[in-house]
Amino acid sequence: MKKYYTRVCNFYYGNLSRKLVKQKKTLPLNGNAEISFDHIEILSRNSKKKIHIKEIKNQNKNLRKKINKDLKIITKVKKFSKLNLMKTPILMGILNLTPDSFSDGGKFVKKDLAYQQIKELITSGCKIIDVGGESSRPGSAEVTKEKEWKRIEPTLKKLKKLNHFISLDTRKSWIMKKGIEYKVSMINDISGLNHDTYSLNVLKKYKIPFVIHHMQGKPKTMQNNPKYKNVLLDVYDFFEKKINEVRKLGIKHDNILLDPGIGFGKNLKHNITLISNISIFHSLGFPILIGISRKKFIKELSANNDTNERIGGTVSSTLYGMMQGVQIFRVHNANEVNQSVKVFNSLKFK
Repeated sequence: MKKYYTRVCNFYYGNLSRKLVKQKKTLPLNGNAEISFDHIEILSRNSKKKIHIKEIKNQNKNLRKKINKDLKIITKVKKFSKLNLMKTPILMGILNLTPDSFSDGGKFVKKDLAYQQIKELITSGCKIIDVGGESSRPGSAEVTKEKEWKRIEPTLKKLKKLNHFISLDTRKSWIMKKGIEYKVSMINDISGLNHDTYSLNVLKKYKIPFVIHHMQGKPKTMQNNPKYKNVLLDVYDFFEKKINEVRKLGIKHDNILLDPGIGFGKNLKHNITLISNISIFHSLGFPILIGISRKKFIKELSANNDTNERIGGTVSSTLYGMMQGVQIFRVHNANEVNQSVKVFNSLKFK
């Protein structure tokens, strides 16, 4: 049987959106009348078409049933742990405690610099701080669990006092357990929970929120000619399969984020396809997290206008993601991104 996918599109915002939802001319995305839609794109492996929501009744019985099932999920209010998803976007500030991360490796490894950076990220508006001790830049090699823990333990110890939402970026179940003992709020495993066979058991035992992240291959080799049949639908199917896997294991809570993994085993075309069609993932029923900050695709698109921090490209792709209903953005330059969000919201969403 042919498999169909539903991607919402043609969005409205702010006062106009609320008015149209009230008039039942549009449907609210994730139960939030601030952003709504009146078209969907129906995709399969060999076809796609856009239709107005009024045209759903004209589709064949099986397709109509599939679309209505997806729309029920898409329009439902999403919840995630202690975060307020009705006030988006939510910024996740990046703290790399590594000597070799692609953008800021070695910058915060000296005494007290990490803690100072965390306070700056929080002041700049980050509701989440993502702490990592192992580089995942293309070509990077795995480090031992002992070395990874040594890099992050002093900072995690200090963070216990802040009572802030802390995400632990690790692929190793041993690090996950140690981090949970230090009261981290969430696990962010870039391997899609595939690197360590014990990771899912740790997540089940402690009932901690986590990210399902897509990556093709491993950091050391992931950018060596990545290939997909259809990157958008392949990543969607990966998420669907992994969600079923965690449910079968007995993880019942809905504190799960989905991250399509921009730059993780993907070339420029793959990345742009995912970003421009990211609203397809709303039909999976979980909030979307995306990491586009300072990524290589910005350099590839901007050519001779590239800069070290790539703030312009980060801001523009963040604002585009907002317009597609993405809830959480992983960022380096939190103050600049938050500034752009505030101005954009004032101009566009009111």
